This record gives sequence, C-alpha cells and structure tokens, in this order.
Amino acid sequence: MVAVARIYPKRPDRTKRGRAFEKRSERESEAVICMSTSNWYSQLIKPGWAPPEWLFGPVWAVLYTIIAVTFGTVFYRAFTGKVDWHVALPFALNLVFNFAFTPLQFGLKNNMLASIDVLLVVGTLVWALYAAWNASADLHWIVYANIPYLLWGLFATALQLTITYLNR
Repeated sequence: MVAVARIYPKRPDRTKRGRAFEKRSERESEAVICMSTSNWYSQLIKPGWAPPEWLFGPVWAVLYTIIAVTFGTVFYRAFTGKVDWHVALPFALNLVFNFAFTPLQFGLKNNMLASIDVLLVVGTLVWALYAAWNASADLHWIVYANIPYLLWGLFATALQLTITYLNR
C-alpha cells in the first residue's frame, strides 16, 4: 500500500509569539522601504540651493496646520451654503494633488510625474486663492494665510523641476 501525503500550506503561527514576530517583520520591512526611499532621494543630483532634507518635515508641519484651518473653513462654508461649491473645488483638487506627491515621488520614484503633480499643486492653489478672494471679502484672510504655502509651493516647484532636469 502506498502512503499518500497531502501537502497543505503552513498555517500562520497565531500564538502570541507568532503575532509579535509578524509585527516585527512588518516594521522591519517598512524600515527597509523607508531607508530605500531615503537612500534613493539622497542619491539624486540636487542643485546647490536645495535645502537640507531635515527642513521639509517642520515646514510641512506648519503648512499642513495652515491648510487644515483655511481649507477647512472653505469646506465648512461650502457645506453650509455660505459659499458656492465652485469656490471649494480648487481647494479639494489641491488636496488631492498635494497628497499624491509623496507616492509619486517616493513610492514610484518618478521625478517626471512628481514634477507634473507639483505644477498641479501650485496651479490649483493659485486658482483656490483667486476663487476665495473673489467669493467674499470675509475670505480674504484665507488668501493671506496661505501666502507661506504659495511661496513654499513655488520654491518646491522650482526645486522639483530642477531635480527632474538634473536627473533625466
């Protein structure tokens, strides 16, 4: 008589020790991806006027605070009918393009798509500020509050386009 063995996939170890190992493995793979991305970006040719990499985090922390307050105000006023939805549209598109930048630049490692995206970020920001300014005098503060975001966006656009050109 011939013995027939069935081969089943190994069940994952669901013990406390097994779950801890899985979590550690996930953290280690995330760290490897992060180091890989950081290593990739640090090896790109950058212009001499590029800021140090550590500066981006604090700058974006301030800018995202400004964005949360000002964009949130526009969305609230659109939801309550105090401003037309066409005023909120460029703000929404700006968020989409803003949040798409990191996956394009650091996930796909695609400088060209990131360059196109950063142009869309600045374009929708200018459109948003124009719409807010013309919608109501009580939205003018939103335009003034977003001047740092606009200036950083213009700088980031020049930087991204230069990096893309230097690394073509």
